[in-house]
Amino acid sequence: MSGRAQLMWDEAVTGYDFGPDHPMDPVRLALTRRLVDAFGLDREVDVVAAKPAGDSTLRLVHREDYVEAVKAASADPRAADPAYGLGTTDDPAFAGMHEVSALIAGQSVGAAEAVWRGEALHAVNFAGGLHHAMPGGASGFCIYNDAALAIARLLELGAERVAYVDVDVHHGDGVQAAFWEDPRVLTVSLHEHPRTLFPQTGWPEETGAAGAEGSAVNVALPAGTGDAGWLRAFHSVVPELIADFRPQVLVTQHGADTHFEDPLAHLAVSLDAQRAVQVACHELAHAHAEGRWVALGGGGYAVVEVVPRSWTHLVAIAAGREVAPSSVIPESWRQEVFARTRQLGPARMTDGRWPVSFAGWEAGYDPADRLDQAVLAARRAAYPLRGLLA
Repeated sequence: MSGRAQLMWDEAVTGYDFGPDHPMDPVRLALTRRLVDAFGLDREVDVVAAKPAGDSTLRLVHREDYVEAVKAASADPRAADPAYGLGTTDDPAFAGMHEVSALIAGQSVGAAEAVWRGEALHAVNFAGGLHHAMPGGASGFCIYNDAALAIARLLELGAERVAYVDVDVHHGDGVQAAFWEDPRVLTVSLHEHPRTLFPQTGWPEETGAAGAEGSAVNVALPAGTGDAGWLRAFHSVVPELIADFRPQVLVTQHGADTHFEDPLAHLAVSLDAQRAVQVACHELAHAHAEGRWVALGGGGYAVVEVVPRSWTHLVAIAAGREVAPSSVIPESWRQEVFARTRQLGPARMTDGRWPVSFAGWEAGYDPADRLDQAVLAARRAAYPLRGLLA
């Protein structure tokens, strides 16, 4: 097995572009890639451009009629069919949409293949994590669900247990839906409560279909949750589940939209807490999945201030060359930020909250605390179904 991580990257993924007024600005991908380079991390990983996902791969998750609808809208955006979630405000059609969406999916599938085959221990596709796409429709800025496709490919290759941990601010609904009936896949999502945020799913009572009871776990966090609460929720649920499930591969989704600067949601998490969870996921992969780790991007709409720093930390952790939070960001990158966006880029790889701290669950909980209520609801709904004590 190669000791070097793979960074999945093809410059063409920046063509995933819904237009100038859409929050999903592809500059976030370009700036992340440049920041990775600015820290020299491109020399610490194998940069690999995988082929686009073909039709047979896409059909591991997506219905054939939906793939054909995406192709039609891609060839002529005027043909977009809203019945498939295409041509909507969230998912406007654009020329070449099928090709670039299949390319992003291909990077995540390629990451999964590399990790499963032992070509790399860790693989990162920060352009991926498009977790809202459903088998039969686009949703929430997502056309093809690369995360679900990567997991489906692992199962096709012979994996018997795959764990998926999603820490995007939005519920990982598309991945949960794809494996709702499959006990081979454990999906765990920490997200803002569905009462206050799209997609209005991810209630703790969503625990999997008959025959796969307890295969879905949802921690629905109150709006306003900050670093200590977010980390407490993660560590009160995820490690115990992963230790019990013993996945052969850990797939994680690291949407950066939990950040307090993000314009589309209502959590108050810092870059430093995001980094702490990235480190924790890396450690969980080594402790319970023989190190096999596929790490994906996701949401994140503070495209200069937050996303590039968060995902550069992710790449660095996967590469085994962590970037210290106190690190000064190279001036060359800040100049590129200004040239591309006319914004001033951040100066350091921290929000000034490192090291972050939180109270562990083992010390007890407060039944009157809203954060603890969220954790308790998740544990009480799912844990008994897995034979665990809530």
